[in-house]
Amino acid sequence: MNVEQIVSLGPELADFLDEFADCFGRSEPRSHMAHYIRGQLSELPRKSVEPIALAAGLRPRTLQEFLRSDVWDHARMRDRVQQIVVRDHDEPQRIGIIDDSGHPKKGRQTACVNRQYCGRSGKIDNCVISVHLTASSFDTSFLAMVDSTPYLPKSWHEDRTRCEKAGIPSDVVYRTKYDIALEQLDRATANGLTFEWITADIWYSEKPRFLDGLLERGQRFLLEIPRNLPCWSFDPGAKPSRPASRAENLCRHSRHVRDQPWVRFRIKDTGNGPMVWEVRTIPVWHKCEGEMHGPWWLIHARNVLNPADEKYFLSDASAGVPLEVLLHVAFARWPIERCLQDEKSKLGLSHFEVRNYQSLCRHLFLTQVSHLFLSRQANRLRGEKSGGHAVPDPPSRERTDRLSPPAAGRPPETPGAHHGNHPIPSGPHRHSPAMPYQNNHNESGTTRNRSQQPAFL
Repeated sequence: MNVEQIVSLGPELADFLDEFADCFGRSEPRSHMAHYIRGQLSELPRKSVEPIALAAGLRPRTLQEFLRSDVWDHARMRDRVQQIVVRDHDEPQRIGIIDDSGHPKKGRQTACVNRQYCGRSGKIDNCVISVHLTASSFDTSFLAMVDSTPYLPKSWHEDRTRCEKAGIPSDVVYRTKYDIALEQLDRATANGLTFEWITADIWYSEKPRFLDGLLERGQRFLLEIPRNLPCWSFDPGAKPSRPASRAENLCRHSRHVRDQPWVRFRIKDTGNGPMVWEVRTIPVWHKCEGEMHGPWWLIHARNVLNPADEKYFLSDASAGVPLEVLLHVAFARWPIERCLQDEKSKLGLSHFEVRNYQSLCRHLFLTQVSHLFLSRQANRLRGEKSGGHAVPDPPSRERTDRLSPPAAGRPPETPGAHHGNHPIPSGPHRHSPAMPYQNNHNESGTTRNRSQQPAFL
């Protein structure tokens, strides 16, 4: 970045924060939002309330009250993030990534804290779990976290007195993480944010109710699956007479792969050289919530440099989708997760030191705003230079004919005529047209989100 680009970030941030003006009824909490976002974007080593407040010249209690009790509409803020992505980052092949994050915490007073598996520490730990939905352009050059929901463990759900002390509303009850993820997809759809692909890790794919929920919504998916997922390599009918086989056994011993050679694809270039995987595919049928579905893609991939490193993927994509595209979506999840992990650590997603449930939700939504600003500026400053994850190179030799699942039997697409509580601005999507909730800076001359001192942000 040159000096001119650095200086431009201040006005860009001010204009961006004005997009959220109607989430606030008073100027004070709106100014606190600007302080909080600037703190998350700063170089502070710890981005919790106290250091952010002190850096902004505020009492820590001021920002604590901003998160806990000030009156402003944080649900509208979450919806606005999604509406901005729809308006300014239109993407017909958008990928949706479902992921959850663990935030290690001490004590028992923080809302939703519990001893459970924490991905951040890699063990059973005292932590808060949040479920996230992230939108990505097909080439992964643009990423935005568009929804975040704290996971309420059963032990909290069964102790409503404890919930009341933590400010957890009575309508917030125990739901599985995959149910939360499906609700997030519904909210995004209501705001006009739709996905051509949904991808998630093994934990979600092995839950039949999650797969069934995607099918009910007509949502195309490509999921990494466990090697023991039960499948058939033929249509067994509604009442199978033969038991299902493990996915890994079908990929090794099915008649469909006996004479099918491995096909190599260069997934991407890394600092250690090209990442090359080889794949084979077979059509499979899978029983989900008592109903047989298929034929679907079962993709068996292994690392050329380390054949013991294997992955299995399942997709309901139609037969006409090129294998290169399927591999791109499958492997796009890892660079996305690594990038998001960097953003989470830089923005202080896990740095919250709040006990109240509303404070926790507001912190998550404010972090989404910060994340969206960074993604937009990265795209703006990158210009025409692509930083995305390219579609894998096709193989150098002609592939043998593969047995691809036909499109028949795929559920109809869910109509896109839903709208959320906060209307989606109409008009073209790509050139940032004026929106009903935008402020006219030239008329009012407002500087509510602009720093009064000559700072970049």
